[in-house]
Amino acid sequence: MAQSDTQSGNQSAAQAAPAPSLAAERGRADHSTRKIILIAVMVLVLLGIGLYLFLNRNKVETDDAYVTGRKISIAAHVSGYVSHLLVDDNQFVHKGDLLVQIDGRDYLAQLHRAEAAVTQAEADMQAYNLVRAIAKKNYPGQLVVATGALSAAKARLFRAQTDYDRQHRVIRAATSQQNIDYARAALDEARAAVKQAQGQLTQAEPVQENIDNADAHYGQAQASLKAAQASLELAQQDVAWLDIRAPQDGWVSQRTVEQGNFVQVGQEMFSIVAQDVWIVANYKETQLADMRPGQKAEVKIDAYPQLHLKGHVESIQKGSGESFSVFPPENATGNFVKTVQRIPVKILIDSGLDSQIPLALGMSAEPTVFVGE
Repeated sequence: MAQSDTQSGNQSAAQAAPAPSLAAERGRADHSTRKIILIAVMVLVLLGIGLYLFLNRNKVETDDAYVTGRKISIAAHVSGYVSHLLVDDNQFVHKGDLLVQIDGRDYLAQLHRAEAAVTQAEADMQAYNLVRAIAKKNYPGQLVVATGALSAAKARLFRAQTDYDRQHRVIRAATSQQNIDYARAALDEARAAVKQAQGQLTQAEPVQENIDNADAHYGQAQASLKAAQASLELAQQDVAWLDIRAPQDGWVSQRTVEQGNFVQVGQEMFSIVAQDVWIVANYKETQLADMRPGQKAEVKIDAYPQLHLKGHVESIQKGSGESFSVFPPENATGNFVKTVQRIPVKILIDSGLDSQIPLALGMSAEPTVFVGE
């Protein structure tokens, strides 16, 4: 019996022995399968990464970008109270539209005063012009008259001198004391007349100087007229600047003025945002190796994912943002730490804009530049 039991046990053990080896074989098969699947997954991942890198090898992207455009500041040219405010916040205006009117009663009074000054200066200039024309004839004529008067006075002196000498040459019985006295008086009068004529000639001799003086007065009148005309032009400009008009189409933004406010010269009242917008993308300097103006670009706007904007690189700024700051970095110091700089790139939008969805300045964007094209 004992032997039979032993034999039975050995047979059972022999029959049960193959079971562990089958489980091991199954385990090894499962392990091999998992390894193959893992390898396949890794290969697929690498292929996917390689395909992605291949397809995007010519694309340069950044999320450090925003929408920008022309923002025109509207300021007052003259000071005064705002009498009429004809625009509201975010209103679209056209070039030439009247935006603001400033009370101009003071400036109109200055304009009328300037017009009167111009009229007075014109009259003065005409008067001095006549004086100059008369001087060119009168002063030479006065010289001729003075010369003739001197000659006549000398002739009378000669006659008086001759009469006086004759009264003294004749015998005493042939004349009288009265005739002698008359001859002396006539001689003295003739001598005085000569001196007077010489003085008048001296006064009449500076003919050219007197003409030049008249010309100088005319020149002063011309200068006064020009000064008055300049004041008139300034007054006219001040009156024209009372009406503030839109310099171009756009939207009114950042309005800080109200009707009745007093505004100073140069005070900004609001801005006009033009319709033209573009993208400023701050690319890392390491991304610019193959970037050139003219390359195509695609732009996504965070606020409007439905827009698909296409454009091109218009220009690359000649300097980083820090280079144009008030206090640019001084790299010559001993504590210099190298950092990757960003260079602004201007991207113009060629297509994809929707007139019903105007882009606001400062909106975030994600441009992609195709550097291989």
